[in-house]
Amino acid sequence: MFVDKAKIYVKGGDGGDGLVAFRREKYVPEGGPAGGDGGDGGDVIFKVDEGLRTLMDFRYQKHFKADRGEKGRNKSQHGANADDMIVKVPPGTVVIDDDTQEIIADLTRHDQQVVISKGGRGGRGNIRFATPNNPAPEIAENGEEGQERWVILELKVMADVGLVGFPSVGKSTLLSVVSAAQPKIGAYHFTTLTPNLGVVDVGDGRSFVMADLPGLIEGAHQGVGLGHEFLRHVERTRVIVHIIDMAATEGRDPFDDWVKINDELKLYNAKLEERPQIVVANKMDMPDAEVYLTEFSERLSEVHPSAQIIPISAVTKSGVQELLYKIADLLETIPEMPLVEELVDLSERKVYRLEAKEDDDFTIRRENDDFVVESPSIEKLIKRTNFSTEEAVMRFARILRKKGIDKALREKGAKDGHTVRIGDFEFEFVERE
Repeated sequence: MFVDKAKIYVKGGDGGDGLVAFRREKYVPEGGPAGGDGGDGGDVIFKVDEGLRTLMDFRYQKHFKADRGEKGRNKSQHGANADDMIVKVPPGTVVIDDDTQEIIADLTRHDQQVVISKGGRGGRGNIRFATPNNPAPEIAENGEEGQERWVILELKVMADVGLVGFPSVGKSTLLSVVSAAQPKIGAYHFTTLTPNLGVVDVGDGRSFVMADLPGLIEGAHQGVGLGHEFLRHVERTRVIVHIIDMAATEGRDPFDDWVKINDELKLYNAKLEERPQIVVANKMDMPDAEVYLTEFSERLSEVHPSAQIIPISAVTKSGVQELLYKIADLLETIPEMPLVEELVDLSERKVYRLEAKEDDDFTIRRENDDFVVESPSIEKLIKRTNFSTEEAVMRFARILRKKGIDKALREKGAKDGHTVRIGDFEFEFVERE
């Protein structure tokens, strides 16, 4: 089964907790603090594997969590960093943040990789908090949580040539006679529901990858019919081969077909209008095809004088070899890398977006008799603080005072006994002399 879209959950590994420990060796009196730092959590990294052609694996596994770092050790030993989680994706995968709809990465080359969820930093052990005033601290930090997010994966087929056209114009038939691909073929609309890929051997030592893309209809750029399920894949092809039913077997006018399909491509992405295109007049073995071809050629020359029309019959294979030579010649003039419109080298420019520097901004609001403090930096500090020791609690209180939160609470009317909430943490306000 061909799967070209998936939604998955990724989470970087949490950092390991720092350790509170002291040297307890014989002949080493008052050995001092010796608790090591926790190890960093693993990153979740997406890596391109050109052997993959579908997102099928993500249909069954939707959660990817990297390992957490090891806790700090005694004797000032650092906990081990966790290994990164490598997730393999097919070339042509676009990674989108589900919450913001921001494009995180556009992966097109083999072995290209990008960090999708960064692991948390390890917490500091008590050796890091030793000062002349406090040479034996009993303070250690918890590890940071790894970044977590839902992402959408969209696969845009990586092919040299994309066959486009209305349903039942003969795209699948052409692919089946020029390659070893065996697409499902039927005499009804939308026989092809997903892209079919085939390697075409031209016969003179040259070859290329051809994709039979699902049939297109008017309004597809707005999602009508297969809509974006089709158009997404056209963006990746280097050459567009536009198949026209020149025998008008469906009762449509061939020239109108050409106009409508090109309009849909342009409305979906204006740059597709600039993509090299070969017009193929198919079904020339059918009655009246020559008459339609003459009329089509005259009308096309009026709006596109340089357009070349190649008449073929995919069923009898007439003109097919000439078409293959024409495609191969055109591909030699186009860069091998697929055209990526809005995202050229995006993943190289941005491996991971650095967070803005934390500041001391906070807001205080009142909910009934309680006071709620909102501050990202303080909420992060709470998660890093191990409240199991009195020293850690006192350090946390000192930081609040230094940031001016105590003073601001008094100004808002906080008195002894009032409840103050910061994130999931709740404590009682105590007025100090």
